[in-house]
Amino acid sequence: MYILHCIICDDIIQQERETRKNSDNAEVIIMSKVVSLERALRMIPDHATICFGGFVGCMHAETLSQGIENHFLHYGFPRDLTLVYAAGQGDGGDRGLNHLGHEGLLKRIIGGHWALTPKLQKLALENKVEAYNFPQGVIAHLMRDIAAGRPGVLTHVGLNTFVDPRLEGGKINKRTRSAEDLVVQMDVDGREYLLYKSFPVDVALVRATYADSDGNATFEHECIQSATVSMCQAAKNSGGKVILQVEGIVPKNALNPRLVRLPGIYVDAIVVAAQENHMQTFSTQYNAGFSGEVRTDKTSVRKMDLDIRKIIARRCAMELEPGAVVNLGIGMPEGVSAVASEEEIGSSIALTVESGVVGGIPASGQDFGASLNYDCMLDEPTQFDFYDGGGLDLAFLGLAQADQRGNVNVSRFGPKVAGCGGFINITQNAKRLVYCGTFTAGGVKIQVRNGRLEILQEGTMKKFLEQVEQITFSGSYAIEKGQPVIYVTERAVFKLTSSGLVLTEVAPGINVEKDILQQMEFMPTISKDLVEMDPRIFEEKPMGLNKPRE
Repeated sequence: MYILHCIICDDIIQQERETRKNSDNAEVIIMSKVVSLERALRMIPDHATICFGGFVGCMHAETLSQGIENHFLHYGFPRDLTLVYAAGQGDGGDRGLNHLGHEGLLKRIIGGHWALTPKLQKLALENKVEAYNFPQGVIAHLMRDIAAGRPGVLTHVGLNTFVDPRLEGGKINKRTRSAEDLVVQMDVDGREYLLYKSFPVDVALVRATYADSDGNATFEHECIQSATVSMCQAAKNSGGKVILQVEGIVPKNALNPRLVRLPGIYVDAIVVAAQENHMQTFSTQYNAGFSGEVRTDKTSVRKMDLDIRKIIARRCAMELEPGAVVNLGIGMPEGVSAVASEEEIGSSIALTVESGVVGGIPASGQDFGASLNYDCMLDEPTQFDFYDGGGLDLAFLGLAQADQRGNVNVSRFGPKVAGCGGFINITQNAKRLVYCGTFTAGGVKIQVRNGRLEILQEGTMKKFLEQVEQITFSGSYAIEKGQPVIYVTERAVFKLTSSGLVLTEVAPGINVEKDILQQMEFMPTISKDLVEMDPRIFEEKPMGLNKPRE
């Protein structure tokens, strides 16, 4: 923490409007980079390509996104922008990139995760913008490659999924089908790759904690780093501008250079945000644990009730191995962390989040992306380097739809565009993969009685389909790689094989014909070694995963 108080924006502007002598003894007016929001927004021209940093509500420049919206509604510009973002930056309502969801403001959107930005979804589904959905890690890496002047991101990530140009090319709507192909398939030394093409970035809109009047900025109150540095480098090396949102300004030379994460040479304008628009996340104004300034008591993780989520999480937790490097997806997989804590095995594994956090306890809901008691905070591109190269030992991801071939869809459901986020990077590259979710959707209710599972009310929608609506994960690609994959539900466990899904485990009390096969659109192979799920899963007491089983 700095002992210096932050200086009000107007004061620092006045302070920096000083005259100095140059080498010819002439007076030169020195202007600060700290400007009003209005002045900063006028740096964004019509038709510009802009990129926003952040992850859900973590490190999103809310003052800037809100400012663009207000400026457009009042003055009609900037307009016809191309918006690029890697992770979903929104609250599912009005905040984050939802501010930009106005016809005429945007002409093209290239996004990683769409579920939390319904106003952007609406524009895409009504064919009012060109819309692309690419993997989060690819977009983060694209910023770095644009900065380096490379032609694009050449990677295996996305092969055989909906972003493969031989399927959908990541194009979301009808308007985009006739638009530019931003990803192409290439062969290099006899192997298939995808090239996601580079493009100039005109304006990067980012945030930090403190900055001096030259734009040198620190991140000490932030809960992630995002792809901030890469985005700023991409803009500057494209001949563009960088607009920085901060919570306060400090005098020149007041910052510890070891804490400066963003050098002033990248920054063109600095805007001081109001406190309500500079929250750590969209749920938390400030938590010193999220920024790593304090460590919290791990026993604060709430013990789960023995419900459908805990049953699934317990079966998933049985896949954990000491020393494993793990990624947990949002939603159902979050329960694995709670079970690991209850079973006292959390310290033996390293949980990671695609936002860049390594170790600790991942947060959930609108805090997702942040963690408590973590060991290290990396930037997004670096985290995805590790993921894409196969660094994850195990990943737990949500199960929305699956089909006989083991394909999984989490990205599109009828008119709803959820987007893939980091799902493709993670699922294609983890050494082992566990999908977890309820067996059916839409109101399924269960109870556990005397160690047996009873279905009180069946869900209204089947999740095991003849064919998924969109391929976010390719079962055939996993088989080709030899990647072990299982699908865990409250009543059954399946394994992916070359012949498709095989039923390997059934919960005690479940009727295979009535409760499983009749609730699927296809007939899975039933293992000749079919067994009951571990009875400890259905007991109130801890399972004892921290002890060798007798």
